[in-house]
Amino acid sequence: MELKGIYTALVTPFKNYDVDEEALERLIDFQLKSKVDGLVPCGTTGEAATLSYEEHEKVVELTVKHVKGAVPVVAGTGSNSTKETIELSQSAKNVGADMCHLTTPYYNKPAQEGLYQHYKKVAEEVDIPIILYNIPGRTGINMNPDTIARLAQIPNIVGIKEASGSLVQVAEIYRLAKERITIMSGDDNLFLPMMSVGARGVISVLSNAMPVELQALYQAFLGEKDMQKAMDMNTSLLPIMQAMFVETNPIPIKETLYHMGMMEKEFRLPLCPLSEGSSKFLKGVLREYGLLKRE
Repeated sequence: MELKGIYTALVTPFKNYDVDEEALERLIDFQLKSKVDGLVPCGTTGEAATLSYEEHEKVVELTVKHVKGAVPVVAGTGSNSTKETIELSQSAKNVGADMCHLTTPYYNKPAQEGLYQHYKKVAEEVDIPIILYNIPGRTGINMNPDTIARLAQIPNIVGIKEASGSLVQVAEIYRLAKERITIMSGDDNLFLPMMSVGARGVISVLSNAMPVELQALYQAFLGEKDMQKAMDMNTSLLPIMQAMFVETNPIPIKETLYHMGMMEKEFRLPLCPLSEGSSKFLKGVLREYGLLKRE
C-alpha cells in the first residue's frame, strides 16, 4: 500500500444531530467515482472532536464497508491522551482501517521527547501503519523535523501529514528522513509548493468537493512532470482553496457540499454556520466554479 496522491479528509455529515449515513455513503461514492487515492474519516475535517467513541467507530466502519477495499481508509484516531489514542487506533484496526492518522497531542503541549514517547507507545501497542499529523496552529505544539526523523525509524510509522505551513520544515523533514517516511501536504494551498520540496501528495479538504481537479494537479506535477501546467492549475484553484478557510474548517467545506446538494448544512457546537458576510463570499466563489447548485 503506497501512500501518495489525493487522500480526501472526509467531512462527517449530520442530520438531526446524528451521523447522516446516507449522505456519507453518497460522498464516498462521489470520491471513488472521482478516483481519489484514499479516504481519511474522523480527522479535523470530520469533526472528530465532537464524535462520541461509538460514533467514531461507526463512521470508520461504515467507510471501510462502503469502500470495499477500493482505496485505503486512513482513520483519524489522534487524541491528547496516549491511552485513548491507543484505544481509538485499536478500534479502527478492528473494523478494518488500513492506516491510522494521529494528530499531535493538543492542549497539554508535550515536549519533543513527550511527542516521541507518545507516538512510539502507540506504534508499539497497535500493529497498523501510522501517519503522523503535525498541525501546530490547532494543537499549540510543532513537531520538529529531528523528532519526526527519530519516529521515522519505527517500522510502522510510514508517513506524516505536514500542516505547519513551513516549506523549510518540509524540506528539512525530507532531508532527514526521505528514505523512511512519506510526506503528505496538510494544506491545500501549499500542495504544489510542498511537492517541490518532497511531499508525495495531499490529505485534502477541498477534494471533498473537487477531487477530479486536485487529481489532475497532482498528475500534472508528478505524473506528467509539466510544471507550467501544474502552476496554471494551482493558480486557477487558489481562490477556492483559500475560500475553504474563510472561517474555521470544516465549516466552509460543509457549506460547499450543502450548496452542491450532497448533504444537510449541519454542524455540532461549538462549530456553527458561516456568518452572513462569509456565506455571501463563499457562494460568490462557488458560483464562479459552477458548484452552486442550491442556495
